[in-house]
Amino acid sequence: MTDIDRAHTLALLRQMLLIRRFEEKAAELYSVGKIRGFLHLYIGEEAVAVGTMQALTPEDGIVATYREHGQALARGIPAGSLMAEMYGKANGCSRGRGGSMHFFDVSRRFYGGHAIVGGGLPVAVGLALADELKALARVTACFFGDGAVAEGEFHESLNLAALWKLPVLFLCENNLYAMGTALARHQSQPDIRRKADAYGMRSDAADGMDVLAVEEATRRAADHVRRGHGPFLLELRTYRFRAHSTADPELYRRREEVAEWKQRDPIVLLTARMQAAGVLSAADLASLEVSVAGEIDEAVRVAETGPWEPVEDLTRDVYTETP
Repeated sequence: MTDIDRAHTLALLRQMLLIRRFEEKAAELYSVGKIRGFLHLYIGEEAVAVGTMQALTPEDGIVATYREHGQALARGIPAGSLMAEMYGKANGCSRGRGGSMHFFDVSRRFYGGHAIVGGGLPVAVGLALADELKALARVTACFFGDGAVAEGEFHESLNLAALWKLPVLFLCENNLYAMGTALARHQSQPDIRRKADAYGMRSDAADGMDVLAVEEATRRAADHVRRGHGPFLLELRTYRFRAHSTADPELYRRREEVAEWKQRDPIVLLTARMQAAGVLSAADLASLEVSVAGEIDEAVRVAETGPWEPVEDLTRDVYTETP
């Protein structure tokens, strides 16, 4: 994609800003105890979620990892519903029962939020198989990190998807570290897209810090799947600017490395590209920030004022009474 469309790129920039500010606010709220449990932030990887979603339709299915706030926002789940979920409130997208790692919204075909590494891969294969059996022309997009490539579910899922020619778009968010383990230390073949060769599956890689490059690559991959040519593995090479989680002391990578990657901040890159093309002014950028800030403030209000689940409902959907 070489042409810069003002309306489209403004929308992309706003979505990335929304994810960034949402995550920054989540970190702030976690530090004061409003959000508890584990918290995995998406800061630095915004171009992946926003770019990929441009190539997917509302009918397509989404299966995400535990670092899924960005995908959920880009999918269109309201920020208030997500913030309330992290607060544990009953008006959250999973009724407050899932928290940060288990966002779910069947109305938007967003099927998690999976805390188990690689756990979403077989779920995606199952969803795609169901669509295939029903003759529904839909794509199931499955996000997973580079660490999941070492799991058996990855190989089993790619094998079955290729064997049955299922409409699965495998999206690897390669941020170079499986928690604290560098890619080269856990993979004998660190070029993840080549893993598809063993299964006769088409694959590609894209710059995960460039939202337009991500969009273009995803459109090609999704089109391949949508046309009935079988599954596709797309590796998106990105980088998280924050630690793996709020519990991570981050002793495994150099600060200089993080600083180098921040020079390729996806928001800064798109902003500069739009400014160079004359389609983004300082006033435009200020207006976007004001709009996003208002949405974040409203999300916090929704979470703060949301109801707690009644104590008498805590066993609902957990235990079944047998006659």
